[in-house]
Order: sequence, then structure tokens, then C-alpha cells
Amino acid sequence: MAFTAIIIISTACTSSQKIKNMELVDEVNLDRFLGKWYEIARFPHSFEKGLVGVTATYEQMDKGKIKVINQGYKDSLDGELKTAIGKAKLAKSGNPAHLKVSFFWIFYADYLILELGDNYEYALIGSSSDKYLWILSRSPQMDDNTYNMLVQKAKGRGYDIDKLSLVPQKEPQN
Repeated sequence: MAFTAIIIISTACTSSQKIKNMELVDEVNLDRFLGKWYEIARFPHSFEKGLVGVTATYEQMDKGKIKVINQGYKDSLDGELKTAIGKAKLAKSGNPAHLKVSFFWIFYADYLILELGDNYEYALIGSSSDKYLWILSRSPQMDDNTYNMLVQKAKGRGYDIDKLSLVPQKEPQN
């Protein structure tokens, strides 16, 4: 999930509807979830406006917390690199598919793993409102079949998929 610092403020200041199906994935191994994810598509938000080539990298920290490093290029894949660093922790439920993410002091937002590939190759990430949705991949491109399957899963959950925007990505450097 990229550049969620403003989610807390936005969620508090705007009205949203609850999604009808917030069922989380049954099982998540957070150690396997760590690492770099590429943002394939997202709902547009002011905190990601103009950002392309967006990635989210998750690193294990002490006491079960996770460091979140979100990066994206301003206006073009050759633009200025913008970085936001935050942290994540398990929600009170203890379910590893329900995290709380913070980029601003003690204010946390929901990070819900709604779909996850068997090999952790893709993820559909949502929030507790209908305003936030991300499609993530371990590689900078996603095949059409996987993308369309995730879009249909999001639609079935009640998300307005017409709001999804594809995110241009760079090829990874070796």
C-alpha cells in the first residue's frame, strides 16, 4: 500500500461506505509477505497524485512491527523519487491479514489483505472503507488474466472498479 500517510486524515474528513464483503484471506505468513511489491493499480488519491513506478517494501522490525517504505516517481518514470516511511503492526484481532499502518505519529489505518496468490505473487489490498483499493504484484507487470481476476474479485466485494487506475512501472534493475 503506497503513501497512506494521508489515509488517516482523509478517512476522518470524508464520508465513505462500508464494503459489503470484507472477508480477509484465510492464511498469511507475514515472513513471506515481506519484501518488495509493485503497485499495479489503485484508486486515485491526493497522497499518490502524479506518482508512477510506485513500490511498497516491507521489512521486519523489532517486537513484531514492520517497516513500510513506499516510493514512487513524480509525474514520470524518470521523475523525482518520493519516499514515505511508516510502520505496520498486527491489528488487535491478531489476524495477520489485518494490519494497521501508520505514516503519521500514532494514527493507524486498516490494511486488509483481501486476496493473496498461493505463491505470494499478487495481493488485493483494501481498507475499512470503499475509498481505498490497491492491486499489488511481486513483479512490475501483471498478466491480464490475474489482473482481470483481481478486478472481478474487487467488484464482487462491492468496490467501484471504474475508479481503478493502472500505475506505470519500471522494469526492475539487476
